[in-house]
Amino acid sequence: MHTDSNALQCGPATGLAQIYPYSLVSGSDPEDEPHKPDPFDRPAAGSEDLPYKVELWDDKKQRVEQVLAVTANGSIGYAAFYAATREYPDRYVMLRHRNTTVARWNGPQH
Repeated sequence: MHTDSNALQCGPATGLAQIYPYSLVSGSDPEDEPHKPDPFDRPAAGSEDLPYKVELWDDKKQRVEQVLAVTANGSIGYAAFYAATREYPDRYVMLRHRNTTVARWNGPQH
């Protein structure tokens, strides 16, 4: 059996495969390079950056029971509002832009 001075070889009795040497080369390690901003990296938006809200109101329509969605985009807000009207067909659901009502779902009238 040929033995390379840089290689460690184990016999079949140990059940280990041959391990070949490797060398570490200095070069471009992503951890060593300065971080380049990713176009999709954004700081987390605060509530002032997310003006659209989908709200689920209590049965008496006096207070917001739960905010179902918050988004910066009106189209996404409307899609969430539409989904909420399907999920809660018997509840009062409102889409707001800041303090303005954009759409509302009254559910069945009692």
